[in-house]
Amino acid sequence: MATVIVPAHNEASVIQACLDSIVSQRGVDHIIVPCNGCTDTTVEIVKQNYPQVVCLDIEKPSKTNALNIAEEKAKELGVSYPIFYIDADTRLSDNCIQIVIQMMQDNDELLLTAPTPIINTHKSSWLVKTYYKVWTHLPYIKEGVIATCSFIVSEKGRQRFDKFADVIGDDGFIRCHFKNSEIANIEGAEIFITAPRNIYSLIKIKTRARLGNMELIARKKCPILETKNYGNVMKSRLLSREFLHTSVYIAIALIIRVRAKLQFKKLESYQWEKDTSSR
Repeated sequence: MATVIVPAHNEASVIQACLDSIVSQRGVDHIIVPCNGCTDTTVEIVKQNYPQVVCLDIEKPSKTNALNIAEEKAKELGVSYPIFYIDADTRLSDNCIQIVIQMMQDNDELLLTAPTPIINTHKSSWLVKTYYKVWTHLPYIKEGVIATCSFIVSEKGRQRFDKFADVIGDDGFIRCHFKNSEIANIEGAEIFITAPRNIYSLIKIKTRARLGNMELIARKKCPILETKNYGNVMKSRLLSREFLHTSVYIAIALIIRVRAKLQFKKLESYQWEKDTSSR
């Protein structure tokens, strides 16, 4: 059995689709939605439509704080493992939770997992589609639990850290507590993610992700850092029929890198950037 935590900040337009994909699934003991800093109707939607869900109305707008409070509530209820942390703007495939639970039970070396991400770029611009066409085939993405908007931690894995640190990248914080051999995306279990519609929205969320990783390293919040070298991958793609798409990807990635470096210089005043185009 499992515990599901869905942090939500002003997710009125998407929270129902997310919870509808969770509440009917087998293998769930508790579903907790820590609404944090909401100024829309997210809290009302959850409380009125999902009586089986524990809704927490938290004043402070902070995802990591919301996760910590939700975990304390889970302990009060009698937490079940694994714990699923699912973003409110995603949907799970049918029987996703049971498939993940079974896979982690069968392989106790898997401590951190995620459903396989299915990224919908149907309404996205050509630049966004081109970026994801390259990005989804990169080796480090295929290694697992990268930008899946979710992560699932076993009981043994949850012992790797105390509380969620007050950082920008909660998913990066989790991932850098595990070796690549301990993580995986689970085949047959899927999470549906809607891509940004325009390139500026894409750049915003990818900058946030890169900035989050920079912060983790600077604050020494990553106990496990495995050396990776993917330079040859890009070289081979530039010399192939994927030259145009790869060139576009590299250009966008450079913009994201520069933007993250500039924001890192003013990290203390950073304002959370969110994609609203996909909602």
